[in-house]
Amino acid sequence: MGIRSILSRPLARYIVKQQQEWIARSVEVQEKWRAELVRKAAGTQFGKDHYFKDIHSYADYKQAVPVSDYEDLKPYVEKIKSGESDILWPGKPLYFAKTSGTTSGTKYIPISRDSISNHIDSARNAILTYIEETQKSEFLDNKLIFLSGSPILTDTGGVLTGRLSGISNHHVPAYLRSNQLPSYNTNCIEDWETKLDKIIDETIDQRMSLISGIPPWVQMYFDRITERTGKKIKDVFPDFSLFIYGGVNFEPYRAKLFESIGKRIDSIELYPASEGFLAYQDKQNDEGLLLLLDTGIFFEFIPVENYFDENPRRLSIGEVETGRNYAVIVNNNAGLWGYSLGDTVKFVSTDPYKVLVTGRIKHFISAFGEHVIGEEIEKALKYALERHREVEVVELTVAPMVNSADGGLPYHEWLVEFATPPNDMEQFAKDLDRRLTELNIYYKDLITGSILRRLELTPLRKNSFIDFMRANGKLGGQNKVPRLSNDRKIADELTRLNQS
Repeated sequence: MGIRSILSRPLARYIVKQQQEWIARSVEVQEKWRAELVRKAAGTQFGKDHYFKDIHSYADYKQAVPVSDYEDLKPYVEKIKSGESDILWPGKPLYFAKTSGTTSGTKYIPISRDSISNHIDSARNAILTYIEETQKSEFLDNKLIFLSGSPILTDTGGVLTGRLSGISNHHVPAYLRSNQLPSYNTNCIEDWETKLDKIIDETIDQRMSLISGIPPWVQMYFDRITERTGKKIKDVFPDFSLFIYGGVNFEPYRAKLFESIGKRIDSIELYPASEGFLAYQDKQNDEGLLLLLDTGIFFEFIPVENYFDENPRRLSIGEVETGRNYAVIVNNNAGLWGYSLGDTVKFVSTDPYKVLVTGRIKHFISAFGEHVIGEEIEKALKYALERHREVEVVELTVAPMVNSADGGLPYHEWLVEFATPPNDMEQFAKDLDRRLTELNIYYKDLITGSILRRLELTPLRKNSFIDFMRANGKLGGQNKVPRLSNDRKIADELTRLNQS
C-alpha cells in the first residue's frame, strides 16, 4: 500500500463524518445557505434590483426572485462580460463555464472563488466516500485517467473561460497530478480522434486503476485499445478497478462497456453541471445519488406538473416527497438565482435526500452528451424544407442509435413520414445535419470528433404515426408523438410497424 492510499483513509473518515453531520441537519443547512447567499449578494446589482435587504424568509425570497433561465440572467452576464463587477455575486467570477444554450446560443455560466470548491471538492469527496465505504484505496497508487475537454482557457471580459471539464483539470489536487493521465499537452488537443490516439499511446502500457469520463467517450477509448491489442480491457489494465462517470444516462452503455472490460468493477455515478456539482453516488448498492446540500447551493424544486404554470409552486428541500418528479432550481454562490437547470429528478429517499436524474423538463436527446432539444429539431427541419420546396412532411420523431447494425459510429435516426418525399433524400439528410451542427455546439463537437456520424434518415410508410398512436390508445384529441426521445422505445415500435 502506497503513501496516497494510506493517507486517503483518515481523510475519507473525516469527510464522511462531516457529511453525516450536515445530512442530519439537511433542512436547517439549506435554510442557512439561503440566508447566507442573500446576505452576501445584497450589495450586487441583482441583489439591489430584487430588494435582497428586505428578504427575511423563504416566502420573501420566492416573492422577490422569479424562476429564471439563462435568457433572464443574460443581461447581467453581459455586464460581467463587459468588465463590470458586483453584478450577480460580489466581485467578478473566477471563471465562465462555456456551455451550449437552447434559445440563447452559447451560455457563459459564472463560477466564483466561493463556488469553485463545490465543483472540485465534491468530485474529491465522491472518491473519498467510496474509499470509506469499501475500504479500497490502493487504486490511488496507480495511474488515473480523466477523459475531459481541453484545459485551454480564453479571456472574456477579464474572466477565464472554457468548458467545465477543462476548468476542473486545472484544479486536480497536487497529490494526484503525478499519476494523472493524459498529459497536459495531450489534453489540449482539440480533435477527439487525434487526441484519443495520443491518449492510448500514453496509457496503454501504464498501470491504470481508475478511469473517469462520459460513457460514450470511454467506450470509444476501450474500442480503440481492443482494436490495437486484440485484448479485453481487463487484460490490458489488470489493475483497473474503478470507473467514474456522469453527464449522460449510463444504461444504454452499461452492458457493452462491461463486456469491453471483461469483468465487473466498481463504479461511481456523478451529477455535475456547469451550474454546480449537485449529487454523487455515496453507496455502491443504494439507489439514488446523495444530494449535496452543504456546498453553497440553495435548492428549490417545482413539481413537473406545475412547471409551466404562470406562478409555479416552488418547494424547499423539507417539502419534497419521494416518488414524484421535480424540476431542479438552483441558487448558488456564483450568482445564479432561481435558475432552472431544465433537469428533472425523483427523490428515492428523504433521509438522506437522494435523487435519481429522470430527464429534462422538455423532450430532448442527450444519449451522447449532445443536449439536442425540440426547438433545434424544428429549426433544422425548417431549414431543409426551405431548400427542398417539393417536400411535405406528415410527422417525424428523432431517436439515438447507440449500437448500429453495421457496427459503425452511433448516430441520430430521423424517422420521417413524407406526404411528398424529397427528390434527393441524401441531400435532404445532409441539410438537416448541417443546420443541426450550426444550432448545437455539442452535436457539432461529437460529429467533428467522430463520436457520432451524420444523422440517418428513415422514411416511413403512409399512416405510420397514425397506426402508432392507435396501437397505443392515443389516436385523436391533443395527443402527439414526441419529436425527439432519449431512448428508442418510440423509434423501435415505429420501425416494427413500418415493416409489418
